[in-house]
Amino acid sequence: MSDLTPPFRADHVGSLLRPASVAEARKKFQENAITADELKSVEDEAIKDVIRMQEDVGLKAVTDGEFRRSFWHYDFMGMLTGFDLEERDEGVQFAGVKLRPIFPTISGKLDFPDDHSMLEHFRFVAANTNVVPKISIPGPSCCHFRTAPADIKPAEYKDADVLFGDIAATYRKAVHSFYDAGCRYLQMDDIFFAYLCDPKHREEKKAQGQDPDWLIDRYAWMMQEAIKDRPSDMVIGMHMCRGNFKSTYAAEGAYDPAADAVFNKTGVDIFFMEYDTDRAGGLEPLRLLSKGKQRVLPGFITTKTGELESIDDLKRKFDEASQYADLDQLGIAPQCGFASTEEGNAVTFDDQRRKLELVVETAKTIWGEV
Repeated sequence: MSDLTPPFRADHVGSLLRPASVAEARKKFQENAITADELKSVEDEAIKDVIRMQEDVGLKAVTDGEFRRSFWHYDFMGMLTGFDLEERDEGVQFAGVKLRPIFPTISGKLDFPDDHSMLEHFRFVAANTNVVPKISIPGPSCCHFRTAPADIKPAEYKDADVLFGDIAATYRKAVHSFYDAGCRYLQMDDIFFAYLCDPKHREEKKAQGQDPDWLIDRYAWMMQEAIKDRPSDMVIGMHMCRGNFKSTYAAEGAYDPAADAVFNKTGVDIFFMEYDTDRAGGLEPLRLLSKGKQRVLPGFITTKTGELESIDDLKRKFDEASQYADLDQLGIAPQCGFASTEEGNAVTFDDQRRKLELVVETAKTIWGEV
């Protein structure tokens, strides 16, 4: 492939359906029937296979499918210094289903440890692909939004500015650590910008004494602080959606309250934006994208169902999107990952591959490149 420098016209969010071999090995490990090394060996082989699948469909950036994780976010957070994951009685409510009852707690001063396991996860992908290795991690906002005020234990973190400052510093260290590991394409998923566009979630934050618009601004500040000193050859992506657990969702509402902060206050290069249903609102917020090198990948292709979108419909949607943002600043990606948790969405492996092939085909049809 001639140009392997992101951003690309065709891309995907990161998580992919776990094969049976990985699911079975993880279960055996939890039952103490196999060792950690035996589990890793199974994961290694499955990740090599899924890297080849992504390369075969024509993608220029590949991930490990997040095969070593249970959740898209909690695994990363639980590996941070000062963060713990606690299992309780009842999980977070999604539409018609509840998440497994894992709750993040901040127990001490936050930091990014030098031996964070996902650095090695990235190195494995880099060693086994001929295209660009990418890793997706939860963004800084996740550490605050997903942690209840009562679960923030250090007294100094009762001051939100102190907490946000330490979260930003932790992520700044993470960014440079991934760069030192060879990462030139890092994605940080800050989906809670979209949650804060949902009237229900906005009211919940108000009930906690937090202004949702102030949170949007502070979340943008944390992202910008985390990445502003990155080396010039490091590209940063950010995914936004409204929840993804077994093909269900947890929020709805147009991007309007957050669009200006997202596009103009974060410093992010590539935006993966959910746009597969009316829950995401209209395309008008794209008008706030600054002219230049930033790129938006509207997620017109859903990962929640196996039904395949048509090229003609996708072309019409990009015709509409180009009324608000320059077509040259657009690309295509699925609306979310295929398996934000290890359970995965209600789609098949064949559905997943066909969706990724459609991403590539759409990019070639509209822009003549991937």
